[in-house]
Amino acid sequence: MRDALQAVFGQVEHLVPVTRGYTHNERAVATLKGGRTVFAKQAVDETTAAWLRKERRLYEALRNQPFVPGVVSWIDSELPILVLEDLTGATWPPPWDSMQIDAVLSALAELASCRPPDGLTQVAEGEQPNGGWDRVLAEPSEFLSLGLCDAEWLDRAGPILCAAAAAAPLAGDSLLHCDVRSDNLCFRRGAALLVDWNLASIGNSQFDVAFWLPSLTAENGPLPEVVMPACPPELSAYVAGRSLGLQPLP
Repeated sequence: MRDALQAVFGQVEHLVPVTRGYTHNERAVATLKGGRTVFAKQAVDETTAAWLRKERRLYEALRNQPFVPGVVSWIDSELPILVLEDLTGATWPPPWDSMQIDAVLSALAELASCRPPDGLTQVAEGEQPNGGWDRVLAEPSEFLSLGLCDAEWLDRAGPILCAAAAAAPLAGDSLLHCDVRSDNLCFRRGAALLVDWNLASIGNSQFDVAFWLPSLTAENGPLPEVVMPACPPELSAYVAGRSLGLQPLP
């Protein structure tokens, strides 16, 4: 990464790795000659290269929007590098307060009103809406080990959750981030900024808010029904099942 950055910016004084994040891109904050800092993210394989190219398209499409950081450079190669403004000095939650929650809701509403770039798929495409709950019912021991319910409750409620998730209102024409969590957003001068756009899709504008609320509650924020009292129950079931299907249970 250092050589590629130096070919564009000149001398890189420092390169500090950044370990946060769930994807396996290489990330670093680079200090350039003169003291300017930038955030650089480099692909490490074909999959992450495709993600970065998609993310770049989203940043280009949304470059005039207040909820996205500025793109500094794009270094295209087999393993491309996306260079963004450094947001180290921004406020990264948790903890949460009511002003921050309102700022996220405002940013998501603005995002949903933006015209999606060409080539994005619907949020449900490529996903099995009830796959998470099907997985739990097929191998319940891992889920039951969390102590959230007993086997009798899961036998009774599991098929209902599967059916509800499959009926979730996902269709729509709104631009969605699809991965709204505290590690993908920060605050600057009271405004929320969203990063990591590789999962962006099109669908029901309620999805982004619904997806965010479980993690908000887990980080000592308000309960989901306080922030989104009109969330369709089928969408709640889908969000829970999707989360279970996308990553191993703890």
